[in-house]
Amino acid sequence: MVLLEEGLDAPAVGYVQRFVPALPGHLPGCACCVARSPAAAALAAAFRARATGQAPYFKRLLVLAAAGGRLDIETALAQDILCRARFVLS
Repeated sequence: MVLLEEGLDAPAVGYVQRFVPALPGHLPGCACCVARSPAAAALAAAFRARATGQAPYFKRLLVLAAAGGRLDIETALAQDILCRARFVLS
C-alpha cells in the first residue's frame, strides 16, 4: 500500500491512495474545511480500502510525499485519534 502525495509519480506496482496536503497557513478544521485534514482522510481511506477488500491486505504503508506532505502525515498520526489508533509511525 502506498500513500502518495498528489502530483508525485506513482510506483509501477501496488495499491496507491493519493492525498493532497493542506495549504500552507490554512489550518485543517477551520470553518471552511472538514474537521479532518486531507492526510487524515487519506489514511482513513487507506484503512477502509483494506478493511473492505478494495485494497490488498497490508501491514506497512509507504508514504511518498514532499516535506509538506510528510509533515501533514506526521501531524495526522500525532493529532487525529483514529489515525493514531490505526497506524504507527516507524
